[in-house]
Amino acid sequence: QVQLVESGGGLVQAGGSLRLSCAASGRTFSSYAMGWFRQAPGKEREFVAAITWSAGSTYYAGSVKGRFTISRDTAKNTVVLQMNSLKPEDTAVYYCAAARSSMARWELTSSSKYDNWGQGTQVTVSS
Repeated sequence: QVQLVESGGGLVQAGGSLRLSCAASGRTFSSYAMGWFRQAPGKEREFVAAITWSAGSTYYAGSVKGRFTISRDTAKNTVVLQMNSLKPEDTAVYYCAAARSSMARWELTSSSKYDNWGQGTQVTVSS
């Protein structure tokens, strides 16, 4: 069983930055990809960014491209989401997720393709 624990959420003013971390642990952690999703009140969970564990290939939602950066540290089993130029519409609970099986690039945006999830961390951006 893989456990994912997010940290780094909080309250920030528009234009500010936050850095989210996700630490993975458990039996021989081995994932094809790690992703970040977010869910705002009254809205569906949406894809934010993903990174393949081995190659480090990255993928972003259009709404965050150029502002957010996803990276991973394979030695520490950690994935980081650096969020810059934050906007009020970025306010949501952010979830880290791990996918065990390989998949097509477009499938990385689908939450149903991920096997393990963290508990989420709140990000609030004030205007």
